Amino acid sequence: MSAATEPTAEPFGARLRRAMDTRGPLCVGIDPHASLLSAWGLNDDVKGLEAFTRTVVEALADRVAVLKPQSAFFERFGSRGIAVLEKAVEEARAAGALVLMDAKRGDIGSTMGAYAETYLHQGSPLFSDAVTVSPYLGFGSLRPALDAAVINGCGVFVLALTSNPEGAEVQRATAAGGRSLAQLMLDHMAAENEGAEPLGSVGAVVGATLGDAGVDLAINGPLLAPGIGAQGATPADLPGVFGPAVGNVVPSVSRGVLRFGPDVAGLRESASRFADEVRAAVSAA
Repeated sequence: MSAATEPTAEPFGARLRRAMDTRGPLCVGIDPHASLLSAWGLNDDVKGLEAFTRTVVEALADRVAVLKPQSAFFERFGSRGIAVLEKAVEEARAAGALVLMDAKRGDIGSTMGAYAETYLHQGSPLFSDAVTVSPYLGFGSLRPALDAAVINGCGVFVLALTSNPEGAEVQRATAAGGRSLAQLMLDHMAAENEGAEPLGSVGAVVGATLGDAGVDLAINGPLLAPGIGAQGATPADLPGVFGPAVGNVVPSVSRGVLRFGPDVAGLRESASRFADEVRAAVSAA
C-alpha cells in the first residue's frame, strides 16, 4: 500500500461487521419510485419524495445496519431531488446507520475519480459509507474508487452476479483462463481484501434469487444480496446461494419493508422481523 492510499479512518469492513453484529445483518433500500409514493398516499413530486425519505430515515436509521438509497429515484427530480438525498445521507449517518449509495457507477480515469470524490471523499455533500460500482470496463478502472475508499474508511460494492436475467450474458461469459467473468471479478475482490480483519471493505453484489451461485464467494468481504422480499427470495434461501460465505451476507430488502409505510411502527416491525429471520437462517447454516 502506497503512502497515497494510507487509511485515515477505521475501515468500512470493520464498521460493517460491528453494525451487523449489533443491529442485525440487514440492508434496507430507500427506493421512492412512483408506485410506492402513490401507495403511501404521496404525490410523485419533490414534496412526496421528501416526506417518504424522511419517514424511512426517522423510522430505521437508528436501528438497521445499512440504509441503501437508490440514487436514480432522487436524480429524476433534478437538483431538488439531490438535495433531499444529501439530507437523507447526513441524517441517516448521524443516527448510526451505514449508508450505501446505490449508484452503480462505472467509468475510467478522471471520470471514475470524480465519482469517487462524489461519494467517497469526506466533505462531499453525498459522502457515504459505501457505494455500488460496475467493474465491466475492467476491474482496474475502479482503482480511483478503491483508493479513495481505503483513505476515507469507506466500502465499495462491486457488481458480480446480479439477479436480472440479462446479466448472465456478460457475467457468466468465459474469461481468459476459463473462469467466468463474474469469478474473475470476485477473485480481484478477494485480492483487494487479503489480510483484512475482521472483514474486508470491498464487497460483491450477488443476487439472492440465483439459487446456487456457482462461483467461489470466499472474498473475505461483505456480500450484498438484493432480492429478499418482493423479488421472491427469503432469508431461508441464503445458505443455499452463499454456502460457507453466508455469514458475510448483507441481505437487501426494499419493498418487503417499505410496503408497510408510512406507518413508522410497521416499518420498524418489518425490518426487525427480516433481521431476525436472517440471523436464524445464518445460525442454522
